[in-house]
Amino acid sequence: MGTGRLTGRRDQEATVPEASTAGGSGGSGAPRSLAEALRARDDAALATLLHARPDLLGPVPGDVTQLATRAGTRASVVRALERLDRFTLQTAEALAVAPDPCPYPVLESLLTGEEGTTGEDNGARAALPRALGALRDQALVWGDDDRLRLVRTARELLAPSAQRPSPTGLGPTVAEATSGMSPTRVQEIVAAAGLPATHDPVSAVSALTGLFTDPERMSALLDEAPAEAHQVLGRLVWGPPYGEVTPNPTAPVRWLRDRGLLLPATARTVVLPREVALHLRGGLAHRDTAPVAPPVAVHREHRPQLVDANAAGQALAALSTVEELVKSWEHAAPLVLRAGGLSVRDLKRAAATLDTTEPSAAFWIELAYAAGLLASDGEADERYAPTPAFDDWCELPPAERWTALVEAWLPATRTSGLVGEQDAKGRTLSALGPDLDRSAAAEVRRRVLELLAALPEGGSPDAEALLDRLAWERPVRGTSDLRTRLARWALAEAEVLGVTGRGALSGPGRALLAHQDPAPLLAPLLPEPVDHVLLQADLTAVAPGPLRRPLGDTLAVLADVESKGGATVYRFTPGSVRRALDAGHAAADLHAFLKEHSRTPVPQPLAYLIDDVARRHGHLRVGAASSYVRCDDDAMLGEILADKRSAGLGLRRLAPTVLAAQAEPTTLLEGLRAMGYAPAAESLTGDVLVARADAHRAPARSAPVPVPDGPPVPDATLLGAAVRAIRAGDLAATAVRKEPAPSTGAPGELPRTSAAETLATVQAAALTGSAVWIGYVNADGAASQRVIAPVRVEGGFVTGYDHTADEVRTYALHRITGVAELAEDQV
Repeated sequence: MGTGRLTGRRDQEATVPEASTAGGSGGSGAPRSLAEALRARDDAALATLLHARPDLLGPVPGDVTQLATRAGTRASVVRALERLDRFTLQTAEALAVAPDPCPYPVLESLLTGEEGTTGEDNGARAALPRALGALRDQALVWGDDDRLRLVRTARELLAPSAQRPSPTGLGPTVAEATSGMSPTRVQEIVAAAGLPATHDPVSAVSALTGLFTDPERMSALLDEAPAEAHQVLGRLVWGPPYGEVTPNPTAPVRWLRDRGLLLPATARTVVLPREVALHLRGGLAHRDTAPVAPPVAVHREHRPQLVDANAAGQALAALSTVEELVKSWEHAAPLVLRAGGLSVRDLKRAAATLDTTEPSAAFWIELAYAAGLLASDGEADERYAPTPAFDDWCELPPAERWTALVEAWLPATRTSGLVGEQDAKGRTLSALGPDLDRSAAAEVRRRVLELLAALPEGGSPDAEALLDRLAWERPVRGTSDLRTRLARWALAEAEVLGVTGRGALSGPGRALLAHQDPAPLLAPLLPEPVDHVLLQADLTAVAPGPLRRPLGDTLAVLADVESKGGATVYRFTPGSVRRALDAGHAAADLHAFLKEHSRTPVPQPLAYLIDDVARRHGHLRVGAASSYVRCDDDAMLGEILADKRSAGLGLRRLAPTVLAAQAEPTTLLEGLRAMGYAPAAESLTGDVLVARADAHRAPARSAPVPVPDGPPVPDATLLGAAVRAIRAGDLAATAVRKEPAPSTGAPGELPRTSAAETLATVQAAALTGSAVWIGYVNADGAASQRVIAPVRVEGGFVTGYDHTADEVRTYALHRITGVAELAEDQV
């Protein structure tokens, strides 16, 4: 790369001398460090790196050297390794046990085996360029093909050790295993292996390594081994490479140990050296390589219309379940635990209300919470209750209500499947409680749907094949199976929500995945709401489809849901009729309502039930004293006092028509109802209190924000700006400056100029219109190097065009640590 001139325009290329670039490595053209390798990349390649590893952008590196340093930090490298597919990770693992640097043919042999020893190629040879390219793109590998280098941090993480075994199953090299061994013992091993004695341990270890890496001599040595020795090696060859030995090992183990085929690791263990294991494996670093992603094929085929119809039925059931759940908390709002979340008892109650299992109930509760339909009310006696958003949600058409639910579900990171398990501190995780967020949940959920979308319409895969594919794309390092569990939960949740039908992605599900509105696709699949029911003589009503809003709301108060399905069956009971009367409906209103909305005549038993409950309703009045019972019939009050079941209410007669109670009004109402009476609550003025369904609402609250899995992926605009900033900073850091006088510092270093010298230099640059190189420390103490063209110097500040920032800036003179003029060819 040639030299150029600094100008006031960013779009005009600014270059630095050849010696400062990747090509300046002793004339060889090979980069000598990761920084040089990154500096040699073009802008598109740097953008690819920053896109693949967005954590490198927080904040934007000042120059390429800072970028390289950040790319080699442990946290960043661990994150990058966790996002590699299985074969790319196996390639990195092979590089970690290969010589450093490693030629491409050596790496290839570690993944494909020595020629003629591993049978047919499984595709590793063809897949290796792609895997190596991915490692290079992410700055985990640098160097030319003849000198491939894995970044030091990645090597430390992937190389085998006694404390951290490698997935390759390989152990330490001969040099590593003999590092603490006495020179005499090393010479004894060399002699037993048939090698000539050497003058020092280093050459002895080198000779032993040469023997173990020479296929012909190694084969000859192993031919002399006892048969039992081969069995010992066979148990260690694929790992783990460590084995326990007794103080008096058997003859085969002694034979191997004497010749260095097994080397002591501790007083009780031996290890198989890496060179020996590779010879026995035929040069393979892994027992099984996986260069090709497992296919996700169609396991069952369904007609797309059948899939959509099935999904629509599930969507309708999901809407009914969420609505029933939230409405059940309008009056019986569960308490918030002191540590946050829902108690086990309340979760069981919700499961009984929905007639489902507790894990399923936890999912619906978390879904309603994610959609902003439920929240804590923030009161002193804090409870969970519906939010005003629930009322707005209920007014939407069914397809739009479903869209609101699935759009909250897809990016959610709260994981209901963890409810009931214990965290790292042994605390049980509760629904709606803290510590349920798993940042990988949204990514896994979306990837599951993407794999389903890749199949033909109506095609459903085998679940295990899909899980195998996900495991290949993100292999788990360690014992955690969270991603597999997240994928299983995603499949189950998508089915009950109607995103999939019979295991295949539905039409609305495809629209959701493509960031389109699924409501227009779902609406034609849902049945039209009906405005009538069929009353039956057994005190039930059959709704032949989803009910219109006013009808459904009123019927839900007047009757209890007995069964669900294509048609919903409601049952009228004394308790349900009393509930309607408590809500302010008169008996005449209920008769008119049933007559208007029933396609069959109102059965006589139902009419009698309404009249009977209405006749007794409000005959007793309960109000607040602590609480009291008022009734015009003193005989009834005497009957209540005589009933043993009323003992816990603390009743006593104050007057012929009034009983006082120690219990609260709500407890008193529930107790009297349990005894078979139909009391009504009374206000301070003596009027009957009407309990409406929307009486308790939590304040409007925003839905929980998903926890991101790391920094967001930058868009093209941000990537372009970041690359320009890094290039400009690198230009300032590598710009050639005039050599300072001997008294000011060593050549190439920033002179520590005095305040007077700094002022004189920048004033001269402002007069001549030239650029200077400065060192600057900002108010936060961060030091940087910048190339500026001063235009004004006054009041202790210098204003000029900053080539590094591509804008005019002002700098305090007292914060400039030093200043130097640029070389003639840089001005």
